[in-house]
Amino acid sequence: MDLRTVRTELVGSTCVITLSRPDRHNAWTGRMHTEYRWVLQRAEADRAVKVIVVTGDPKGGAFCVGADADALSGHIAAGGYVPGTPDDIALPGYGVNPAFDADFAYHFGLTKPVIAAVNGAAAGVGLVLACYADIRFAVARAKLTAVHGKLGLAAEYGLSWLLPRLIGLGRANDLLLTSRVVLAEEALEMGLVNAVVPADDLMAHVHSWIDEFLGPVARSSLAATRRQVYTDLHIDAASSVHEARRLLDVHMAGPEFTEGVTALRERRPPVFP
Repeated sequence: MDLRTVRTELVGSTCVITLSRPDRHNAWTGRMHTEYRWVLQRAEADRAVKVIVVTGDPKGGAFCVGADADALSGHIAAGGYVPGTPDDIALPGYGVNPAFDADFAYHFGLTKPVIAAVNGAAAGVGLVLACYADIRFAVARAKLTAVHGKLGLAAEYGLSWLLPRLIGLGRANDLLLTSRVVLAEEALEMGLVNAVVPADDLMAHVHSWIDEFLGPVARSSLAATRRQVYTDLHIDAASSVHEARRLLDVHMAGPEFTEGVTALRERRPPVFP
């Protein structure tokens, strides 16, 4: 694919996906969505990739400011929503669970952790993208907002389902009903982001965090745990316990469990392939 709005870089075993429309503050378009899903699918399939990081082009001064204003005007002219994506758009994460087979919810069907490095404003669909990541790091004083209320729209892309599960109903309503702007520091207090980092240190912090905390974790464990977390959002507690018991037998029969136990007994870090 001829990538014009997204670029990728492999840093060790981490695929960094950068939203890159700097002249428009990395605003989202149908083309960007198409390219993002294509590179996400490739990263998911690439055995060299263990973790995926999504960030914004720093030249754009933002993570993603939401839907491009020109694209929004196009919806008015068309008299309704026009996705601007082709029929043969990539389907990363699809086919795992029908509950995941939708825009942005497809992240739940991936096997690899997705980290959002929010290096500036995340508005509208930019906030949606960040919220569908597993972990969010933001630069100091980054602005986050849902936006939809000030455009006369309903909450976008399942954000009304996801935000209450991330930060609780009261705080979610605060953000969704008002579309107000919150800075990264308040977002940290809410639990919307996991850490606030000085702008110059963001990517170094993200890579260091990955190395320290995800480096010692087996890929099979990351994949299984993500699947459990997002599947369990849709089922009852007993079903979760039964599935965990089934997975226990599966993983205990594998070489990574053997290595983990051996490393524990030998009091050393595990070495996973």
